[in-house]
Amino acid sequence: MNEPTLESLAARLEAVEQFVASQRALMPPPRTKDWRRTIGMFADSEFIRQLDAEVAAVREAERAAARPSDGSP
Repeated sequence: MNEPTLESLAARLEAVEQFVASQRALMPPPRTKDWRRTIGMFADSEFIRQLDAEVAAVREAERAAARPSDGSP
C-alpha cells in the first residue's frame, strides 16, 4: 500500500471540497421562518382548546388575586 503524500491528500481534499460545493449548489435555499405560517396550525385540536381554557382560567385567577380586596378599582 502506498503512503499518502501531502500532494495526494491535498488533491483528495480539493476533490471533496468541489463535490460538497456542487451538492450545496443543488440544494434549495433555506426557507425564512415566518411566524404567520403557524396561524391555524392547531385549529382542530381538542388539546389546544383545553390548553387555551386552562391558560385563560389561570390568567383570570391571577387578575383576581391582583385586585384589591376592598373592592376599589
